[in-house]
Formats: sequence, C-alpha cells, structure tokens
Amino acid sequence: MTMSLASMNDEMKETPIFDTWLLLTIGFLLVTGIMVIASSSMEFADRNLGGPFAILGRHLVYMLLGLITAITIARIPVAIWQRFDWILLLTGVVLLVLVLVPGIGSEINGSKRWIRFGSIGFQPSELMKWFLIIYISGYLVRRADEVRNHWSGFLKPILVLAFIIVLLLLEPDFGAMVVALLAVLGMMFLGGVRASQFIVLMTACSGAVAFIATAQEYRMQRLLSFMDPWSSENVYGSGYQLTQALIAFGRGEWTGVGLGNSMLKLFYLPEAHTDFVFAILGEEFGLVGVLFVLTLFASLISRIFYIGWLAERRNQLFGAYACYGIALLIAMQAVINMGVNTALLPTKGLTLPLLSYGGSSLVVTLAMFGFVMAVYRETQNGPVVEIEEVDL
Repeated sequence: MTMSLASMNDEMKETPIFDTWLLLTIGFLLVTGIMVIASSSMEFADRNLGGPFAILGRHLVYMLLGLITAITIARIPVAIWQRFDWILLLTGVVLLVLVLVPGIGSEINGSKRWIRFGSIGFQPSELMKWFLIIYISGYLVRRADEVRNHWSGFLKPILVLAFIIVLLLLEPDFGAMVVALLAVLGMMFLGGVRASQFIVLMTACSGAVAFIATAQEYRMQRLLSFMDPWSSENVYGSGYQLTQALIAFGRGEWTGVGLGNSMLKLFYLPEAHTDFVFAILGEEFGLVGVLFVLTLFASLISRIFYIGWLAERRNQLFGAYACYGIALLIAMQAVINMGVNTALLPTKGLTLPLLSYGGSSLVVTLAMFGFVMAVYRETQNGPVVEIEEVDL
C-alpha cells in the first residue's frame, strides 16, 4: 500500500516525535526504581557512605546524565550510527582490553570490570553490549544475502562475537556474556538466518555456555547451591543470597510489608540495592508490586519490538534490527535478574534495567532508549512497504 506525499505529511504532523507509550513505561520504571533504591540502600549508605541518601543521590545524578544522553541521541540521525558501526565496535573492544590492563582496570570482588575516573567507575561491558548490537544490525543490512544464503555470512559475525566473549570471560563477566550472546542469536534469527544454521549455532552455543559454567569451581559451586540452597552447607554459604531473597518474597505475600519496612535490606541480603533489588521490591510491595513491574517490562519490550516492526515495514532495516536487539537485550537481562531473585536461575550478577543501582547500566540503558526514539522518529518518514517472506 502506498501513501501520497500529502497524507504522509499529515501523518507526521499528527504523530509526536517521541513515542508516548514508551516514554510513560520508562517513566514508571524509573520512578519505581527511585523508590526501591531509596528504601533498600538507606542503611547501607548510612553505614558506609556517611548519609542515608548518598546512594540515592548518586542514582539521581546518573539518571539525569542518562536522560540528557538519551535526548541527545534521539536527535541524531540513525544513518550516522549505521555508517560508524565498526568504529563503535572497535571502541568497545579497546575499552574491554583496557579494563584488563593493570593500573587502568579496577578490581572489585575478584572481577576487573571497571575503569575508574577518580571516584566514578565505568563498566565497559555495558557499552560493549550496545555497540555490538549496532554492529550486528549494520552487518545484517550490508550482508543480507550472504547471511541468508551462505555459511560465510553466518559465521563472520559469530567469530566477532566469540572474540568479544573471550574478553568478557577474562574479566570475568559471565552475565554480560550470556546476555550479549542471546541478544545476538535472536538478531541473527530475525535477520533471516536459516533454521538449519540457527539450530547448529544454538547447539554449539549451548554446549559452550554449559562448559564455561562448569569449568571453574566457583561457578560450579553456584550451580550446586542453586539445586539445594537450603542445605546446611549452602544456606550460610554459596546459597545464602538465594535463601534470603526467597525469605524476602515470602514476607511480602500479596501486598507487601510497606515501603521502607523491609527487614532483609538490614544487611541480611547482600547487594540489596543492586542485583537483588527485585527481592526487596517483592518484600515491600508484595505480589501486586511484582506483577506491576512485570507488566511494565512486558509493555516496554513489546513496544520496542513494535517500533522495530514499524521501521522494518518502512524498509529501515538497520533501525529495525537494532530495536530488536535492544528489546532482546533488555528482556534477557530482566528475565535473568528476576530468575536469580526468585531462585529460578543460578546466582549471577546482573542488574535489573532501570530499577537496580548502577551508573553504567542506567546511563547506557537510557542511551539505548534514546536510539529507539530516533528510530521511531524516522519511521514517520517514508512509505510503508511490503515485507518479503524469508525462506528459512
């Protein structure tokens, strides 16, 4: 179906530059995050940082920085990102290498994942995940025929991904590796990779992840404690976080104990304002609060997919693939974090997007949403085209 120039102009005037649904969903998640971080971090901040609102203050600064970044990125033409996708990938690789260099990378809890600038820490893996999505999106557009019809087009981005995975494992950052891997696999499938190729890739990746997860003793111990966290040898050891998180959900019941009334945040549950903020939310707001947050994430992810679909219908394939990748990235990270908090998955250090405390994660996540807004703005230009069916 084609549209006249006049009707297209009328549609552009009636349609806002920023997607209202997406903005509202992001806004509700940010406000929820402020409340939960304020509640879960007060005691920790008061004891370790000299004031009960120290962590909340930092979170608000990161949020402001992220919003400014998002607004700026929303005004950058999508074509610029496509043109420089390989430079962004190279930048991410350089940052991942730098974090491993003694004197540059900062080690916390046995992992070298941060580059520090004074009191400010930056996590390159967060930026690398986004840049990887940008690069894969550009590759799927440039090499569309090769990706769909030849093994070479399928294997080239996998080799790039494998190199990045090695760098992430050297930190080590197993969580970022899994999220990036799943997002790229999803993008490759949506980009037209044949089912036979995809099945081979999924089988190989599943075997590799299983091997990596069991190759080191501390990861193996996490898997064993996940199977029985309440056993006497695990409940105060490697299964401690899982059991405390489950206690938090149990105390929350249907409607929660009330904002600020959590017991588990009083140094019972480690990382209460970061990796396990969802458990504190469940304790203070109960099942009602948990379902509210799940609904917000479902709305957020589905809307980003919808914007990607709009871009694909207008033959703006780079923006479409990037939106699909961002949606998959947010979805995988949210699912893994919530799965860990509810003891459905083994313990893994991943933040919950927009809700957990973490400057790098928050700023990069908001920056990605700015990019999605740029794609949405450009979907208001150009006619709708028929999408060809791909023979899988």
